[in-house]
Amino acid sequence: MLNKRAHKGLTLIELLVAISVLAVVAVLGWRGLDSIVRSRIALTDDLAQTRGMQLTFAQLQSDCAHLFDPSVLVSKASLVAAQGRLTLVRTVFSDDHPSRLQVVTYQVRDGILTRRESVATRDLRELDKLWLSALNDTDTNTSTTPLDRLRTGVVLQSDVTALTMRLWVNGSNGWSTNLTAQAAPPLLGTPSNSPVPTGLEVTMQVHGRATGMVKIFLLGAV
Repeated sequence: MLNKRAHKGLTLIELLVAISVLAVVAVLGWRGLDSIVRSRIALTDDLAQTRGMQLTFAQLQSDCAHLFDPSVLVSKASLVAAQGRLTLVRTVFSDDHPSRLQVVTYQVRDGILTRRESVATRDLRELDKLWLSALNDTDTNTSTTPLDRLRTGVVLQSDVTALTMRLWVNGSNGWSTNLTAQAAPPLLGTPSNSPVPTGLEVTMQVHGRATGMVKIFLLGAV
């Protein structure tokens, strides 16, 4: 009598169970990988946002440190600040050139924070026109004349939901947030008959962050 060899192998049920287990493992692995990728993207975006804010504040610190002495500008302001915008006059130093003055404007519009600067000048009458042009937002046009030619605004930060500022005046009771009608829109400013502020506090709030980043700058520290 011949002995029949038993055929070893997986049954159909066992194959289905094995395939199901592999499918579950694959799904779990995919979810884990997807979570890692999403976390990495979010972390990269957050780092890029933080870096943009730091670069913005570094540029603002340089501008504030080189703020032109307002006591030299008779009956003029060297800095005005409103919620969402800041305009100031800074001193520009360059090799083989005397010091010159430049109008710089920071402005938030549609969630985008930009910085634009005028040409540098030593003519106070030209400076007046550049200053008024910046306040009236007419300094973004292109022109072939040196007076009206201003450099294109540079985007510093996106997703900005708020940019608030306060001024510090020595001998005052604290930070000033009172708005005056020095220009339109209402501005925190430095009228000629008012004490000159020595400090500026800027709070930048961006989308996706619970709190804003706060920085304090000395005005005219250089």
